Parts: sequence; C-alpha cells; structure tokens
Amino acid sequence: MAKLNIKPLADRVLVRPAEAEEKTSSGIIIPDTAKEKPMEGEVIAVGQGKKDEPLTVKKGDKVLYGKYSGTEITYEGEKYLIMRESDIYAII
Repeated sequence: MAKLNIKPLADRVLVRPAEAEEKTSSGIIIPDTAKEKPMEGEVIAVGQGKKDEPLTVKKGDKVLYGKYSGTEITYEGEKYLIMRESDIYAII
C-alpha cells in the first residue's frame, strides 16, 4: 500500500472496511448484489480530536461501526470511510 495522504480533521477517523463475505459457511458463493455491507474495519488515520475531547481510537485499531456510518470515498483505487469517532461502536 502506498503512503496515504489523507488526514482527517477534528474528531473524524479514516477506516478501511473489511472485505465482504464471498461465501456462506456452507460454501454457497454470494453474488455481488447480495453481499452485506461490512460493519468492521481498520483505522487508517485519525484526526486531532476536539479541544476537550481527545480521540480514543488510534491507527491500526480494528473497529465495529454502524451499517450506514460514514461517507464512502475512493482514493487511488481503494475504498475508505470517513466517519466521526462517535459512529464507532467498539474496538475489537
């Protein structure tokens, strides 16, 4: 992966979503149109936080977030989400 030149501002976090499941546990291949949107990913970059609220997540953390959280962006062919830290439910 090339150096990423995206720096989130304030309490925002840049997350690389996990890959969607390709098969079910019984081996059935899931078509692209039926794949579930992943709800976990890896933190790639974090902002500075707000004045009185430092961020609790850090680069490299695996996180769970809401199904419709964040804004999808594509940068150099990779898909990412930019979301507020409050959209993150847990660090796993």
